[in-house]
Amino acid sequence: MVKESGCNCLCFVEGTIDMISKKWSLLVINALGNHQVLRYSELMNELKGISPKSLADALAELCRQGLIRRESVAEIPPRVQYSLTRDGQQLRKAIEPLFQWALTKSPKGSRRCVPAYRTARAHIVQENSEEEERGTGQKRICEKPG
Repeated sequence: MVKESGCNCLCFVEGTIDMISKKWSLLVINALGNHQVLRYSELMNELKGISPKSLADALAELCRQGLIRRESVAEIPPRVQYSLTRDGQQLRKAIEPLFQWALTKSPKGSRRCVPAYRTARAHIVQENSEEEERGTGQKRICEKPG
């Protein structure tokens, strides 16, 4: 935080907060972080419940913000693929503690999530952790309903 005359100024993060607070942004970033490179159709499969327009809008905004890279591959048929930029990778790493903190704030035994997100594979955060040592390398952002 920047301190100006005795108060904390957060003005410089306003645009970032606006962008990542959009419904699908964090899941798009997480999906690309889990897979490094995905095509549009693969992202649609990862993010079950997202409409094609919502995905296109999210990808365009994340590209404008410099968090993801759109690469056109000259093939027949033409192919477009998406990946995280260095800033996108840093953001993904930075939001992991936010996910963990949010898990501690949910009532014990009732970790709720949006039903459309429960089945999305992007709902899983891949990381190097104890779970990877056990062979999965994955953990859910929230628990599956029991």
